[in-house]
Amino acid sequence: MRPAPRAPAAGPPPAAPPGTRPGRRRVEEARRLAARRPGTVLLVAAAAMLLLTWIPACLRPGMVDLRVYRSAAPHLLGGDLYAFRLNLPGTDLFPLPFTYPPFAALLFLPLSRVPWPPVSAAWTAASIAALCVLVHCCLRMADPDAAAARHRRRVLLWSAALLWTEPVAGTLALGQINLLLAAGVAYAVGRRPAAAAGLGVGLAAGVKLVPAVTGVYFLAQRRWAAACWTAAAGAATVAAGWWAAPGAAADFWLHAVGDAARVGPVGSVLNQSLRGALSRTLGHDTGWSAAWWACAVPAVLLALAAVVRAVRRADPLGALLAVQLLGLLVSPISWFHHWVWAVAAVLWLAHAPHRTRGRTAALTAWGLALGGHLVHWLGMAQPDIWQFGRPWYLAALGWGYPACAALTLVTLLRPAAGECAGNGPGSASGSASGGPEGRSRRGRRGRRRPERVPAAGTGPRPDGAT
Repeated sequence: MRPAPRAPAAGPPPAAPPGTRPGRRRVEEARRLAARRPGTVLLVAAAAMLLLTWIPACLRPGMVDLRVYRSAAPHLLGGDLYAFRLNLPGTDLFPLPFTYPPFAALLFLPLSRVPWPPVSAAWTAASIAALCVLVHCCLRMADPDAAAARHRRRVLLWSAALLWTEPVAGTLALGQINLLLAAGVAYAVGRRPAAAAGLGVGLAAGVKLVPAVTGVYFLAQRRWAAACWTAAAGAATVAAGWWAAPGAAADFWLHAVGDAARVGPVGSVLNQSLRGALSRTLGHDTGWSAAWWACAVPAVLLALAAVVRAVRRADPLGALLAVQLLGLLVSPISWFHHWVWAVAAVLWLAHAPHRTRGRTAALTAWGLALGGHLVHWLGMAQPDIWQFGRPWYLAALGWGYPACAALTLVTLLRPAAGECAGNGPGSASGSASGGPEGRSRRGRRGRRRPERVPAAGTGPRPDGAT
């Protein structure tokens, strides 16, 4: 019998005929590129549309946080860094202070020597690249065995989609440093050498204090050396700031670091921490009162339980996500643009190998909050950023990000399909963690195979195994 003819292999679209006009030829070339690299085209198109959307805002003026970094840094050497306020004419913003440690001002000093247009353009490009790095690291942790081509396609498509989420778009519009720090932390924790992992996290914590919570991730993974390197690097940044500007360092570490009201309006809906949401609900700043502790302690226990659960499942992205959500919840102020770790939440819910119950509900909640720009609309509904009280329905909606975080932590805790609670894969005491050092321990701590009893009349195998 004659074999059936094979179908021709699918290839790229045919090239335009030689006699085609130049305009039509460019259209054909664009079509071929879109067919070969859909993720690249989508990412470039999304970035271009976003930048065109935010350019008018950047000229009115925008990127206000980057302006603060750039304008405040020279005041470090003068000793009045924390007395600095940026007043922008024609805006409804309050005078903006510099809120980071002195070490951050040291890093921002070169920005003050460069004209604003190249600084703002380079910062935006670096932030978009950092988003791609963050997505790459999260997807690699969630699915380390994905083929290279498939992984690249996922990175490009997810980066293009997540550009439009509220925390990412807000970070780009304000010129914030959040994406750079999140990408640095996500990249550092995946490094096998303890020094590289710890130094990366410690330096990020020296710029902004919240990344220091990543040390809990190292402790949960039993990466003791990485945790020590994190502490050493963080201490070195404190010493560097103290050496460069002793007066400013003393002002920050002894006074400013504990004053949340100095950073901004605690009760504004822009603050999506537990303290902010609870203060809006009760109508006054709760501070460190019993009401705050009543919310914070269960949140801490829930997050730590989720970290332990993820480590036992060898789920490094789940453990890192739980730790970062913990930091955002308990921080006195977590502006909506601080929540760029929602990127990791979406990717874990979409791609984690452990199919736990409640994933669809959590992913839908994040999609509505992030894609719908919930905080933006609630901000338009509040009469004043300094006002705590508001109607009950606005106060309830103001729990948007903390509620999504709690739902994600509960989803992390739930057993996966075919897994009994507390007795899932990797829940035994000898299980290894999902980090680089944990994977190397998995082989050392695995249970020994039972010895095989040779059948009668047979001897040992040639390789000496029994």
